[in-house]
Amino acid sequence: MTKPHLIDREQWADKPDVWKGEFEGGIYGADVSIVFYTTDKIGGGPKLHRHPYAETFIIRAGRALFTVGDQTIEAHAGQIVVAPANVPHKFANLGPGRLETTDIHVSGAFSTEWLE
Repeated sequence: MTKPHLIDREQWADKPDVWKGEFEGGIYGADVSIVFYTTDKIGGGPKLHRHPYAETFIIRAGRALFTVGDQTIEAHAGQIVVAPANVPHKFANLGPGRLETTDIHVSGAFSTEWLE
């Protein structure tokens, strides 16, 4: 059995008081990478992109407008959106207030093709 890993917040978080940062699991033997995303800016969010694997978004707080392929989805806290592999996607904070998401990449490292 290999030993477990404990990753401290300062190893992945951009700020000590906001859930924002990235974790790539491959170096720890995990086939998952995670983006913890937070924005207070209405309209804020990642531009159109795609991955060679599926991405799962857990909306922890707020509301977002997702574009996944040719579909638009309005999602709110407590909902989950899945973007299939190779399908272009993006999202934006609809407000009011903060948007927090946990974005799960089914890969030990991020692989992103930016389309905008």
